[in-house]
Amino acid sequence: MNRIAMMDELSRRLPAVSPEDQRHGMVLLHELAKGEPVAIGQLAEALGTPVEKAETFTKDSALSPFIHKDEGGRIQGFWGLSVKPTHHQLTINERKLWAWCAVDTLLYPELLGETAKIETRDPETDQLNRLTVSPTRVEAVEPTGIVVSMVRPQTADFTSNPRLRASVCHFIFFFASNASGERWQAKHPETLLLSLDEAFAFARRSNARVFGAELARLRADAA
Repeated sequence: MNRIAMMDELSRRLPAVSPEDQRHGMVLLHELAKGEPVAIGQLAEALGTPVEKAETFTKDSALSPFIHKDEGGRIQGFWGLSVKPTHHQLTINERKLWAWCAVDTLLYPELLGETAKIETRDPETDQLNRLTVSPTRVEAVEPTGIVVSMVRPQTADFTSNPRLRASVCHFIFFFASNASGERWQAKHPETLLLSLDEAFAFARRSNARVFGAELARLRADAA
């Protein structure tokens, strides 16, 4: 199976999400993008729904494995977007945010409708990688030879947040060059390397799989 086929298979393993839960998820992303953990009451108010319904969404929806809460029950991460520092930093609307993995950073410009400036270090060489990503394309890259590690479909476990992060997020990084990516991959044979264009295309497919109906609705409303 070639790389494109494997990424298609991986995106198909993502959950099918109801239109209502897609809307709930999009609202949650916008609340998290304000830069602070989101309490269930805050989410319920943003959704215009009872607290019980917002709580049910975080615990029992198809998107619940993509939600991470702190000890107080506040949401501090969703769909890879985090208000808690990680290896991958991004700046949107002058707010510092973080992501669980490298490819996650490519998801949010489209979902939030904003350009993101991304900074993350090559785990093999510690070289700083910088990207600027708009809602429709990668605008700038430094250095120019960035590649991206990705897990193979059969290793991904989306059944809970701890399993998702352990089986997927901990293996997805930006590398400053193909050479450093290959050195790291040799230590992690369960991964493969993608070009930046392939990784961006995978991010778009993932957004379409999980949030496609809501994205279409928002675009129609804006037209």
